[in-house]
Amino acid sequence: MAFQIKDDLFDYGEEKIGKPTGIDIKEQKMTLPLIYALNNCSKKEKGWLINSVKNHNKNKKRVKEVIALVKEVGGLEYAVAKMLEFKEEALSLLHQYPKSDYRDSLELMVNYVVERKK
Repeated sequence: MAFQIKDDLFDYGEEKIGKPTGIDIKEQKMTLPLIYALNNCSKKEKGWLINSVKNHNKNKKRVKEVIALVKEVGGLEYAVAKMLEFKEEALSLLHQYPKSDYRDSLELMVNYVVERKK
């Protein structure tokens, strides 16, 4: 879950990873930041967002406006918080097992998933 949320965040341009932003919107994918925005914006904004994703997803200007609205209503902050919750849950589960090279490797992987830059 944390890996997918991190991937979703890359689509909003928070980190420079060498791929264009807005790909998920252009492909009409419902990512966690977008879902949060839809559930936490005004009725008018919600209608505009749905229309934009469904009917104007190839329009670069409109996609940038969707990204801006998702950021404005806190979609990215929410997604980051959820990603960190999943990370802590995974680490907590791992810590139930005795310390070993295997557990250490899994912990490294969990941390890498949320800290990766691309």
